[in-house]
Amino acid sequence: MVWFFLCVGLLVAGYFTYGKLIERIFGPKPELKTPAITMADGVDYVPMSDKKIYLVQLLNIAGVGPIFGPILGALYGPVAMLWIVFGCIFAGAVHDYFSGMLSVRAKGASVPTVVGEHLGTVAKHFMNLFAVILLMLVGVVFVLSPAGLLSSLTHIEMVYWIAAIFAYYILATIVPIDKIIGRFYPIFGALLVFMSVGLVIGLMVSGKGFYNTGMDFSNLHPTDLPLWPLLFITIACGAVSGFHATQSPLMARCMQNEKSGRFIFYGAMIGEGVIALIWCTLGLSFYESTDALNATLASGGPSAVVHEVSTGLLGTVGGILAILGVVILPITSGDTAFRSARLIVADFLNMTQKPIVKRLLIAIPMFVLGYIISKAEFGVIWRYFGWANQTTAVIMLWAAAAYLAKEGKFHWICTIPAMFMTAVVITYLANAPIGFGMEMQISTIIGLVATALLTLAFLIKFRPVQISEVKET
Repeated sequence: MVWFFLCVGLLVAGYFTYGKLIERIFGPKPELKTPAITMADGVDYVPMSDKKIYLVQLLNIAGVGPIFGPILGALYGPVAMLWIVFGCIFAGAVHDYFSGMLSVRAKGASVPTVVGEHLGTVAKHFMNLFAVILLMLVGVVFVLSPAGLLSSLTHIEMVYWIAAIFAYYILATIVPIDKIIGRFYPIFGALLVFMSVGLVIGLMVSGKGFYNTGMDFSNLHPTDLPLWPLLFITIACGAVSGFHATQSPLMARCMQNEKSGRFIFYGAMIGEGVIALIWCTLGLSFYESTDALNATLASGGPSAVVHEVSTGLLGTVGGILAILGVVILPITSGDTAFRSARLIVADFLNMTQKPIVKRLLIAIPMFVLGYIISKAEFGVIWRYFGWANQTTAVIMLWAAAAYLAKEGKFHWICTIPAMFMTAVVITYLANAPIGFGMEMQISTIIGLVATALLTLAFLIKFRPVQISEVKET
């Protein structure tokens, strides 16, 4: 547990140090009126308090990603926790801060518009299609995973839970944001805190420690899956996640002061990092070995691990409450995923969303398509989601780097994580069965060379201007 609390301490320290540096480099302007004030429409642009926005943002981004991903990541051993900590501080939270703040500066625009503003029209059109595909995959994943858990708890067939969750998504997607999301999600946030703290206390009381790993940071995966690049795809939402770039604009439309950005966007990602650390630690500690953890995963996937760990540490009642928290997490991300997809399509079509009829014109076909996708195998959907998720993060980080370079600011805070994640996603696509299936050595060379060429192109096109040039313009 000492290693766990040290990692949590590093995340908190990162918020107060590196997060402050990121804020200073961006330069929030509290005197500027935010879109929540200047464009209030009572539907999507609705002013809300910072605390409420923080909890909603945390729930929006914390689906099953910071639970399922770290559980799978625990198979690699304690090294997974290092990626969560350093990935979160130097990449994920930076990504979330800029995706939120650049949206605020762009009148609450969705991620394709933000990307297009800084990387060009081609990037905007590509991101329009890519972001909607990602959000559809997220929405479907976040239907199937809670439906599976609810089915195991109630013994009601999964198809009925899928239908019920889709029905709720339709409602939450079209009603004003403060009617359901803004009103009930802070309460769900409290349940999330209870679940997280309760499981940590349960683990401490149980006296369980890491399963015979000590501080071994080598690859401990029982089936010898490679750390590179799989760990950085497997643990996404707890370290860096492009899905967050699609969610941050929702809260950018509700934030009342730019100075709140570090607390809301950078801070919510740190909170998600803590959740990821908790579940990675549980995976490392609850089972006797990586083989035992892998056996449970093989029999019922991460949902089975959640069920065993929660009931094993908190008993029947506490376990059910903890599991309900895990059920609520994906549902509260799935509905906002579909909501974000609606807004992206609306922005692309330049269609106002104040009349409910126009919201339904986009929402209904979207949910029909989502239902069709849900009929595919969950494992296949999850693999495509993982790659699409990290690729979206890559594009957003390059867009943020371009913004900083054009403003004459220190762009490397975004460029370096963009370079790293570019190498990850290209290597993975070259090597993975869902990609080109090449050998790892060749795939890695392709990833590194492609990253070097993209970085060179970026440095040529977005030559960092001098501060004096910015002032002259």
